[in-house]
Amino acid sequence: MGARYEERASRLGGAVLWTWSGARDPARPVLPDGCIDLLWAGGRLMVAGPDTRAFTPPAELSGGCAGIRFAPGTAPALLGVPAHELRDRRVPLDALWPSPAVRDLTARTGDAEDPSAVLEDIALRRAADAEPPDPLAAAVAERLGQGRSVAATARSVGLGARQLHRRSLAAFGYGPKTLARVLRLQRALALVRAGTPYAEAAYAAGCTDQAHLAREMRDLAGTTLGDHLARTGQEGFAANRETAQPSGSRTTA
Repeated sequence: MGARYEERASRLGGAVLWTWSGARDPARPVLPDGCIDLLWAGGRLMVAGPDTRAFTPPAELSGGCAGIRFAPGTAPALLGVPAHELRDRRVPLDALWPSPAVRDLTARTGDAEDPSAVLEDIALRRAADAEPPDPLAAAVAERLGQGRSVAATARSVGLGARQLHRRSLAAFGYGPKTLARVLRLQRALALVRAGTPYAEAAYAAGCTDQAHLAREMRDLAGTTLGDHLARTGQEGFAANRETAQPSGSRTTA
């Protein structure tokens, strides 16, 4: 039986529950998306911080795993740690929360038929007791996700450039320019998967041209757009096969 990935909306606003079964293919890394995940893998509870580059799960995280993916900017309040402390890291939950509590949660999750449902319950209970997320984080993520510039976003939320950068480090794990790049790449990938030709997807996502998208792919994902889609079997790849490969593709997602 091959690998299988499934996801569904969570009862926690903006979050997504996901499950993975089967072996991990090292040619299919996890791409940056601006999110933080609480996950169950290898019999452990872990936190996957916000990535600035593609991440290939090690062998010990291969096989069945499950997670809850928090919307950009929402996880730090739940976890009790600024996002920049988790950037490009996979951290055992007991490094962030008291070990006795994590042992109990680990036992509950390991005994569950659906570990993702337990992760959702953990997150919901934590959200009920935690301080709310930074109220500006959602507004910043929304505006950058729509393709607005960092300067325009700062003005719209009433912050100076330095203030926005500081708040973004705590909420997202990196500055607003990096978040804007990550979200732009995800917009482009969504368009290409839906069948939009590369050049059109690049422009619609906010890149200056197809070569710009190619460079972003290489920098953030470490591969080319065509190779990524071919390896992952993404829908919409066939529609682009007759389109030229992105030029200047030393950078690929």
